[in-house]
Formats: sequence, structure tokens, C-alpha cells
Amino acid sequence: MHATQVLSELETLGNAARRKHNTKAGAGDNQFGVKLGDVRKLAKRLKKQPELWRELWDTGNVEARLVATLIVRVKDLTAEDLGHMVETTTFSQVADWLSAYVLKKHSDKEALRQRWMKPGEKNRWAARAGWSLTAERVAKDAQGLDLSGLLRRIENQLATAPSEVQWTMNMCLVNIGIHHPEHRKRALDIGEKLGVYSDYPVSKGCTSPFAPSWINEMVRRQG
Repeated sequence: MHATQVLSELETLGNAARRKHNTKAGAGDNQFGVKLGDVRKLAKRLKKQPELWRELWDTGNVEARLVATLIVRVKDLTAEDLGHMVETTTFSQVADWLSAYVLKKHSDKEALRQRWMKPGEKNRWAARAGWSLTAERVAKDAQGLDLSGLLRRIENQLATAPSEVQWTMNMCLVNIGIHHPEHRKRALDIGEKLGVYSDYPVSKGCTSPFAPSWINEMVRRQG
């Protein structure tokens, strides 16, 4: 199957309500508004395709890029491939799938994390990926991380960070508070002081992304 065929099929799956949702979330015009479940079904049918993923990514189309993250063979990607994908991302949903299904499974993720976490990183999508990978390390294997230093950076940068970066930086703050009791009070204090996401609309039964609320709820569930 060629990229043009995949795009044609994605177009037939387009949904006006989903397009409106994506546009509101910052997706831009290069999208069809395909439901994520339908994207997954198409990718499952395509299976892993070493060359097709690149063609799909280079279209810039939101759904084509989502498919690409699911059909790429992660072990075949170079650090340069990953850098290109991250730095040319234009939509948060694509960034999140790229992080979950590709970056976090790649053997070079720690080197890339360190690169993208350097102060002054100008590409907001690279910075978003760096904080996402750091949040994962905070939760799973924080040995060697300077958690106090991360909290200082978050305190100084979270409130004014680009929205794309703010989301994963906040996730890092939350993970420090949840998984590292010795830093919990500091994490809660920073969250309260900055107030980021304090008024974020949340559906009934869902946890607020406001750091103090999120931390306290997860700690409560841990018993």
C-alpha cells in the first residue's frame, strides 16, 4: 500500500466533529478528522512497514503521522530519524503517540532525553519530548536524576513555558510528587504557587491536571 492509498482511505474515514475537535486542539488544516480507533484499525491492518511510515510522516497529515507511529519498526530508526520526527511534529496528539509508541521504546532515548533537556532548547516539540522522557524516568528509574534541580527548573519555567512544553513539564512535577515522598511537599508547594491548570475543565470522574490535585489523588489511591 502506498502513502497516497493510505491518505485516500483516511479521507473516507474523516469525521466533521473530529476535525472540529482537532482544530480546536491546534491540529491545523492538514487533517481529515479520523477517530483514533479508526486510525488504530487501519494501522493494525497495515502492520509494520519500514518504508511506508516515512512516506506517511513526510505528508505532514495528522492521521498519516499517527499511522506512521504505529507501523514503524522502532529498532530500525536512528537517533537522527527520531530527531527529525520530533522536531517536525506540529500537533500534540501526534507528539504523544510518537513519545509512547516510538521514543520510549528506543535504545537511544536516554541520550535524546539529555539532548532535549538542555536549557535553551528552542524547538518546543523537542522540549516537550525531553520532559516527557524525564517524567518517565522520574516514575520508573530516577537514579542519577537531580530531582531538586528539576524542581527548580519547573518552578522557574512552568508558568511561562509554551503550552506544548508546559503539559509534560507539569507531568514531571506530578511524578516527582507521586513517586518521591521526600520531594512531595516541595512539588505540592510549587503547584499551588504557580496555579498552572488550576482552572482546567475536567469531566466528572476524571483527575485534574492541576499538580496538587493530581498528586494527592494518586497518593490517596496508593493507600
